[in-house]
Amino acid sequence: MVQFGDFNRICEMVALTVCPLVGAEEGIEPTCYSRNVEVAGTLIFQPATIIIHIIALIMTFIMIYHIKSKYTAVGRKEIVMFFYLYMIVTFLELLLVSGIVPTASKIYPFFVAAHVGCITATFWCLLLNGFVGFQFAEDGTPLSLWSIRISSFVVFGAVFFLSIATFQKMAGFDPLRPVPLWIVLYVFNGAALVIYVVLQIVLVYNTLDDRWPLGDIMFGIAFYIIGQATLYVFSVRICDTAKHYIDGLFFGTICTLLAVMMVYKYWDSITKEDLEFSVGSKQNVWEVKELLEEEYPNPSYYPQHQYSGYNDGY
Repeated sequence: MVQFGDFNRICEMVALTVCPLVGAEEGIEPTCYSRNVEVAGTLIFQPATIIIHIIALIMTFIMIYHIKSKYTAVGRKEIVMFFYLYMIVTFLELLLVSGIVPTASKIYPFFVAAHVGCITATFWCLLLNGFVGFQFAEDGTPLSLWSIRISSFVVFGAVFFLSIATFQKMAGFDPLRPVPLWIVLYVFNGAALVIYVVLQIVLVYNTLDDRWPLGDIMFGIAFYIIGQATLYVFSVRICDTAKHYIDGLFFGTICTLLAVMMVYKYWDSITKEDLEFSVGSKQNVWEVKELLEEEYPNPSYYPQHQYSGYNDGY
């Protein structure tokens, strides 16, 4: 049973990046974890999970590209920050779980601190994006953008310091009793996620006629809960069943990616582009052409006077 503020039971179930640095002098080793492979004389841990991390990076890049292509969508610049942060979290986790940054190296605690800080900043950024739809500050303005950027950086800096102080036993913090770090990872981040979900449900019911976006929210919650369950409940069982080829971290990473994709799908479903100002959208040109053909089946019947200005100008 997981106890409040205690990483021991958690780290016995799954190999989190913080586990080698907390709970005991030599860290906490999981009961069962994915086997490693040797590549060019270098041991690589969690090979299957690394593949999922690479896929997550590619998918996040694609989502960012599509967000940026919606030039007039509400909250476009704000939500893209969340995906940038998720990409950084994924890249750092890839370096740490694979062993590219060895646990015995002196820089490992700093990478883990950056990883934990980015995780919390990502949840914070998502929470602030939950308020964008309510237009407390007009989206895309310096006030909206820089309030998210600066506050996310402050959250990152505070959690980075807390993590390093805990790992290095500084400023009264102790790796044997990492309660503040536990609260940040599981209470603060969990509360941010719950508040975001509640805000989006209120937004959909109060401002949208379409209720389909609620499905995206529900799928996102389901994926996230399943991912957490595979991490903290079924990881050892999965590892034993799969003969150490994969563990709960593999499925947890997949489910986290799917949850993030649902965040994108939800945002995409509630935002509409202003077609008058959209750029480079060829499908809109074809839609206009089809409408003209329905109204004027014979090209000779097109009202030429409406386009005379263009003909005279060229």
